[in-house]
Amino acid sequence: MSDDGSSRNSGEPPQAVTLAAEVVRHGGAWDESTVSDATLELAAHAAFTQALPARSAPYEATILLTDDAEMRALNRTWRGKDEPTNVLSFPAGDTPGEDGALGDVAVAYETAKAEADQAGIPLSDHVSHLVIHGVLHLLGFDHLDDAEADKMEDLETEALASLGIADPYGHGDEAGLAEVT
Repeated sequence: MSDDGSSRNSGEPPQAVTLAAEVVRHGGAWDESTVSDATLELAAHAAFTQALPARSAPYEATILLTDDAEMRALNRTWRGKDEPTNVLSFPAGDTPGEDGALGDVAVAYETAKAEADQAGIPLSDHVSHLVIHGVLHLLGFDHLDDAEADKMEDLETEALASLGIADPYGHGDEAGLAEVT
């Protein structure tokens, strides 16, 4: 019996909580970069593992690698901001993961590259951070107030540590990365 008193023995094994992440590349700069699809899929899985949804089911997310021009258009259309940004998340529905589809995470090449160069870190590490940040948004996390921001930063730091990437917020001895917005 489960905690709510109902029997869960339906004769079928419970569904596993899994994430299928698809990487879609727009623009040649990403094709020429050293950031692999496997790296991005691992980052998405790291975020997912840190913040598992309540429902046991297979989930899906798309990671769109784009350029600043397309990101500017997306940011203008969906947020009313006529400028590129490093990462945007587009949840698939009102309730995170309700039907298994989490949504899309878009990352802008030029902005991410400039931030990584400025921080003196590998582009793949910074983009991993951006993907983790975006997937956490798809899972319902946000940073609208200090408590939410602290929780999200902790999850990001733990997910990055699981990939061997230093704390981006400089909580330890490492220098912090550019801010994720």
